[in-house]
This record gives sequence, C-alpha cells and structure tokens, in this order.
Amino acid sequence: MHKIKYLLIILLVIALGIVFYEFGLKYFFENQILKQVISRLNADSRVAEVIVTNVRHDIITNRDFTTIKFVEFDVKGKPLKPKYFTFSGNLIQFQSLVIRFNDYYVEAGDKLRGKSIYLFWKVFMLNGANTEVFDLAKVNEVPIGYKVSDSRNHFEEKIWKGFWGYALSSKAGLNKGIKNAQIEAPGTKFVPGIIYTIKIEHDGGLRIDTSEIPEILKGEEIPSR
Repeated sequence: MHKIKYLLIILLVIALGIVFYEFGLKYFFENQILKQVISRLNADSRVAEVIVTNVRHDIITNRDFTTIKFVEFDVKGKPLKPKYFTFSGNLIQFQSLVIRFNDYYVEAGDKLRGKSIYLFWKVFMLNGANTEVFDLAKVNEVPIGYKVSDSRNHFEEKIWKGFWGYALSSKAGLNKGIKNAQIEAPGTKFVPGIIYTIKIEHDGGLRIDTSEIPEILKGEEIPSR
C-alpha cells in the first residue's frame, strides 16, 4: 500500500509538473506573439528623405526661394533617383495616396497587407491662386521609380490601375481587407541644416520626422559614388 501511495504521489507531482510546464510554455509563446503583434502595429518604415539644398533671396519680389532635394526609398531601402524642386517659400507638403489594411493583416504580418501602402502623388506649396505644384506620379500610370520592366507591361499597368482605384474609391477595396484609402498631405516648414524623414506607419499613415544634419557634414559638398 505504501509503495502504491508513493507511486501515486510521484505520478501526481509529475502530472502537476507537466501542467505547469505546459502552462508556462503557453504563456511564454502567447507573450512572444503579443509582443510581435504590438511591434507590428507600432512599427514604421522610412520611405523618403528631404533636405534643403539652397535658399535664394530675390530682391525684386523680396521672397526667399527654397530648393529641396527629395529622395524616395524602395522596398529594400535603396534610394531612388533624387528629385529637386524650387518653391517661392518653405511651407511644403507632399500629397500622397495611402491605403490602410485591417488590423488583422498587420497583426499577422501578412506579406501583402502587413502594413499600409502609399504613393507620393504631388509636392506643393499653398499660396492661393499662385499655388505651386509639381507631379511625382500621374493617375493610372506606373510610377517611374516603381517600374519593373523598361518596356510596356500590361500586367504591371493593371496592378497600378488597381492601386489608383482602391485609393480614389471608397468602395473599391471593401472585400480586399482594406480598412480605408485616402489622400494625405503631410508637410512642414523646410529649413537648411535639417534632415526630414518621411515614414509610413504599418497601421497608419505618413508622418515627417526631423533630425539635425551631423556637424561633420555641415558646409560640405559630398560627391556621389
């Protein structure tokens, strides 16, 4: 009887140990998954950078003309060809199309819908009838910086027409897991000595972060590679 009693106690201890182990393991993995979900929802990606390359004062109009350098980054983080724009002021905005997906896809890290997608459309400075606008992309066309092939590709054109359709229609993406699609225009005052980084939030829209240009680069003209 004593041997059976001890055996039952040992089996009970082992069973409790297994239960606590499985509970702890489950808690650990659930906690790890929760951390991943939170990190995905709070994550963001750099999509472009802007700096002021020149400020010129016009004595006739008594206005300061600001030239900015705009560099987009592809999905691998590589810079595309820089673009330069000059405005008769420095309150500049970037009109963009942004498509947000349902949180489920963001939480799951879906390869196609795991974060918001965007397209820079125009860069502009509001000034009433004298508003200044430059195109960064044209409606229903494949953006130059995003073209996969040099020749005309109907499949590629179809994909981008779909993007424009989702972004400009409130009903087009209802069954595609799209939470909403809208036009955004983040902007700020652009001044020399600052790096302006445009980021896309994985569950949100575009924002502009700022940081000072490192002292070692100030006043220097850095040759391209």
